[in-house]
Amino acid sequence: MSAQVIILTGPPGAGKSTLAAKLARGYSKGVHLHTDDFWHCIVSGAIPPYDPTSDAQNQTVMDVIAGAAYTFARGDFATVIDGIIGPWMLPHFRTHATQHPNLAVHYIVLRPQRDITLKRAQARTAPSALIDEGPILSMWDQFSDLGELDDHVLDTSGDEEEQSAQQVAAAIRDDRFRLFAQ
Repeated sequence: MSAQVIILTGPPGAGKSTLAAKLARGYSKGVHLHTDDFWHCIVSGAIPPYDPTSDAQNQTVMDVIAGAAYTFARGDFATVIDGIIGPWMLPHFRTHATQHPNLAVHYIVLRPQRDITLKRAQARTAPSALIDEGPILSMWDQFSDLGELDDHVLDTSGDEEEQSAQQVAAAIRDDRFRLFAQ
């Protein structure tokens, strides 16, 4: 089945963007939605999404992302979203899931160990890459205890890119991390 929504999340430096692009290219009809691109659409009045005062803005942006993901999926695309999408943002996807119950939604959290995540995040060289220790560790901490979604976590600390990609593909194929199952 190609029409589905795959949420690939975790803290900065977990490898989300690299794996999401690779995964999307593996489908005959694949889309990669990089959530940072949606925040960059705000050209005036933007609040850094990790700032505690950014909740209203973040909720709006996440609603747009969920809408885009489901629109692509309804067009028979495997839609892979990468970004910081904690459980607190899943209601945006649940709303669409109730309207489209036949579309599978997978929620996969990449969570390398804390020190490895920090090292990977700070090694990034893209001009807009978040490399500040405080926000990186704060976001890692937000993913450290996901309650009932802790079984959606893949620890990719010791993995090379290909190993992580295989783990993610297997989880999707086996429906291990599916949300909103009917």
